[in-house]
Amino acid sequence: MAVFSWQLAEFKMGTYKDLVLYKKSFALAMEIFIVTRQFPKEETYSLTDQIRRSSRSTNICTIESYRKRKYPNHFVSKLTDVDMENSETQRWLEFAKECNYISKEVYDKLYALSDEIGRLVQYMIDNPGKFGTG
Repeated sequence: MAVFSWQLAEFKMGTYKDLVLYKKSFALAMEIFIVTRQFPKEETYSLTDQIRRSSRSTNICTIESYRKRKYPNHFVSKLTDVDMENSETQRWLEFAKECNYISKEVYDKLYALSDEIGRLVQYMIDNPGKFGTG
């Protein structure tokens, strides 16, 4: 069986599931899903839907960026989408706290994870070569 150069690169780099950013953003999206099950029904199509969507998009855009790493500018562009979605998640968390849908303790825990995700994204934006671009 022939081995192609892109397969070797994938083997050396692993997959998107090996990225700390992927793991942490997936964990955040799942935590938010669990917490939002307790939100009031009148928030189903607004706050609940929006915070779930943005937290999941953070994770999904991470996958998309990883798949575009062959093209450094596209990789970084998709990572800015990750950053945007993560920032949106942070704002929705603030609304959830201020509406008393989550406690300050839950907010602090989720926000800290989101903040860590933001720092990881920025590191990847600043250092695309460390993630197999080009």
